[in-house]
Amino acid sequence: MLKVVVLVSGGGTNLQAIIDGVKGGVIRNTKIVGVISNNKNAYALERARENHIPAKCISPKDYESRDVFNEKLLEAVNEYEPDLIVLAGFLVVIPPEMIAAYRNRMINIHPSLIPAFCGKGYYGLKVHEAALARGVKVVGATVHFVDEGTDTGPIILQKAVEVEQGDTPEMLQRRVMEQAEWKILPEAIHLIANGKVHVENGHAFIENL
Repeated sequence: MLKVVVLVSGGGTNLQAIIDGVKGGVIRNTKIVGVISNNKNAYALERARENHIPAKCISPKDYESRDVFNEKLLEAVNEYEPDLIVLAGFLVVIPPEMIAAYRNRMINIHPSLIPAFCGKGYYGLKVHEAALARGVKVVGATVHFVDEGTDTGPIILQKAVEVEQGDTPEMLQRRVMEQAEWKILPEAIHLIANGKVHVENGHAFIENL
């Protein structure tokens, strides 16, 4: 049974997709053992409690320095003894100590087809604003392992979504969530839980199902 901790900053729509995936059997052999947010007002914490999942807030505002916060965040994660950490809209720089401790055991969902519209400054609506400003015809989402860079770790899954005429950033964001993010994040967790993903020479490979 794969034990998963989900880290989230906001509403938790991707968290909900994971919860629904576990309940519906899309994600098998998996248990969400904890949810951590840096934002005490994050609706994601409410989603966790409604589903009887242990949830807590670890906020940088509650500590005298970023170093202390980083320590407390890693401690909180370690308490759950997870096999996999899922960053589902977690708008906090992950401490190097955590990346090292959970090498190839931490994944992130990013709302673009990496390497397009990713890296520093590209998050949330900013990604979709940039895509529309550039006039691309296809966008999408990517699930990747987390390394020391920003959105640079081994790519596990990607799914494309077409841009439609008249799209606003909000419309595009919603479509990318519905057609890509909420599908490939549960799928990636399921693949990992069932031993189908391995990393070699900085690349992630999926075994034939």
